[in-house]
Amino acid sequence: MKARTLAIILIAITALTIAAVMGQRARASHKAHVDVDRSIYPSRGIDISVHNGEIDFDKVSDSGIDFVYIKASEGGTWRDSRFEQNYAAAVEADMLVGIYHFFRFDVPAWKQSVNVLNALAGRHIDLPIAIDVEEWANPGEFTTEDICANLRSLVELLRQNGREPIIYTNKNGYFRFIRNKFDDVGLWICSFTTPPIIDQERWLLWQHSHLGHINGIKGSVDLITFNNPMQGQMSEWLDSNPAISKLRN
Repeated sequence: MKARTLAIILIAITALTIAAVMGQRARASHKAHVDVDRSIYPSRGIDISVHNGEIDFDKVSDSGIDFVYIKASEGGTWRDSRFEQNYAAAVEADMLVGIYHFFRFDVPAWKQSVNVLNALAGRHIDLPIAIDVEEWANPGEFTTEDICANLRSLVELLRQNGREPIIYTNKNGYFRFIRNKFDDVGLWICSFTTPPIIDQERWLLWQHSHLGHINGIKGSVDLITFNNPMQGQMSEWLDSNPAISKLRN
């Protein structure tokens, strides 16, 4: 009986050990962070919102961060409460600045275009407006066709107002909404594989971490880089923007 009990205990301990190791590996494989090769991707950027709290942009800039994307708006009416403060402080720190708008599936494109353009309100930005397209935090009852039609309308409305946008999304969003539908729009991909799964000639920006730690920001922050090796038509379009050309060379 004692030998049998001991055997059971040993089996249980072994099973728990294996489960712990597997769990640790699973967590590691889903870690929202990838270290990039700075010899290939030398530019360093962050994206921020009200959730990052008060930021010392001078310290951020001194830490080697080249550019920042700041959340400005969402849907038809919502504005990030720290947008104006973040924008002014980033400009004062002489950083290259872009803004992003969270795209709502349930709000008409014209309302969203008015919101983001009014948030910008004549402010100078160095980088293209980014449209953040994610299933997370959006209602689930809309069809892919309806979402893409609304997104296409927003892209064209921004273009009509002299703003060439790019689209931010993750892998799921790319395969559902973007692939073969928005090849004429710059892509900002969120991916924690090296390199991103998307074709090297397709993405312009790569968000490679949600777990960055930068002097001047309390807690974690998203890290971004540019696709420096990009070739082809999108590369030529990028090079026409002096700020982006500076980051990529």
